Amino acid sequence: MSPAIPIVDFSPYLSSTANPSDRAAVAQKLVTACRDTGFVYITNHGIPQSLVDETFSWSRKFFDLNQEEKMKAPHPPGYAVHRGYSWPGLEKVSQVITSHRSSDDPDIQNKLRQVGDCKESFEVGSEESKEQPNIWIPEDTLPGFRKFTTEFYWTCNKLAVELIRALSLGLGLPDNDYLMQFHSGHNNQLRLLHYPPIPAASLEDQSAARMPAHTDWGTITFLFQDECGGLEVQTADGDYVQAEPVEGAIVMNIGDCLMRWSNDKLKSNMHRVTLPPAEDRYTGKDRMTRARYSIPYFVVPDETAPIKTLEECITQAKPAHYAPLESYGDYRILRGSVQYESKRPEPNSIAAAA
Repeated sequence: MSPAIPIVDFSPYLSSTANPSDRAAVAQKLVTACRDTGFVYITNHGIPQSLVDETFSWSRKFFDLNQEEKMKAPHPPGYAVHRGYSWPGLEKVSQVITSHRSSDDPDIQNKLRQVGDCKESFEVGSEESKEQPNIWIPEDTLPGFRKFTTEFYWTCNKLAVELIRALSLGLGLPDNDYLMQFHSGHNNQLRLLHYPPIPAASLEDQSAARMPAHTDWGTITFLFQDECGGLEVQTADGDYVQAEPVEGAIVMNIGDCLMRWSNDKLKSNMHRVTLPPAEDRYTGKDRMTRARYSIPYFVVPDETAPIKTLEECITQAKPAHYAPLESYGDYRILRGSVQYESKRPEPNSIAAAA
């Protein structure tokens, strides 16, 4: 566990016998933890480890399918819908943030986009979402996969609700459910991620990447990691530290929308996925990286939610830092437009990338 990333025990907040002062203390710890680095380990979060382990098992089963079977649920062309299977090389996460959090620099962005992301993923959302409809492989390809992942999606949303309420309390908003008016849960995203083994040299010379440095778009993200590691978080001095896996804990981070709502009281911080820790980062004489699996749950506002700095977070000494956006949908399109290839690669290039 990195000393730069605080750890918070969430059990006093979730306890049925907790009094208001217990919950307020946990809420304040969360806000304090997310003020500088925007990341925090959360233990005793209420999702049983046995269920997390089962989810990782389903994830491995999915990614063990042959490419033809996985491609029966392809991520749609473009960036408007982010569901289904994303094959290696489809997504190119790249981001350049200026000191004013303005638009990404096009020239640097184009250079970053030349580096392929060596990962594959499967995205699951609410079955009721019209803006982001799910895309499934046939049931007989992996029986039970759709039912399990859909149920796990809503299990994660229960935790998301409690985390948003706790952050609202820690921010001193007038109502702990204030931010919940923007979060029906139907716009969230459960993501199964697989980073296949690749030559370590290609990561070291930056000809390939697992996931380059970026911030998350939404409200919060929480992450389940396997034992491999590789997630790194930027510190205040610009260095990166390992967010090493902690047994039974999730890693939670703040997204862009909550940073904007809170007027920078909470930080949406840069993070990336690179080589695993030094002691076990390679396998074999060819220095192949270990395979890595992770499961992030992205908690995002509803499409129509206004992204405008909250009045409670504005003072005379600190006026609103961001221009208001009419809706989260606008922001999602803005960010997504630079992240995805507009067309499907040919099957032979998919195989090569994998």
